[in-house]
Amino acid sequence: MKLIIAMIQPHKLPDVKKALFEADVHKMTVTNALGCGQQRGFSETYRGVITEVNLLKKVRLEIAVNEEFVEPTIKAIIRGAKTGNIGDGKIFVTTLDECIRIRTGEKGSAAIG
Repeated sequence: MKLIIAMIQPHKLPDVKKALFEADVHKMTVTNALGCGQQRGFSETYRGVITEVNLLKKVRLEIAVNEEFVEPTIKAIIRGAKTGNIGDGKIFVTTLDECIRIRTGEKGSAAIG
């Protein structure tokens, strides 16, 4: 079992969801987040005052998958989120020690579904 965490641009969320659904991945958690990476933010002027904006809006996807869905999920996220520009995001893959479905008490890969 793996936990896939992806940080993507907010406007790419519909494309990533579509790509995930095409890869038969339907379960995910989506959270709004702030962060900065290589692009380091930008400067803007508001009422004559220059403001540094170094925390940019991002979307965090968390997807728990069984081993056979790891590669298809990663490929789907890349297919939906990639623009070729700095700021496309990152994907983190971590080992998921245990998963428990609250409703039934199922454990392990059966709980992920």
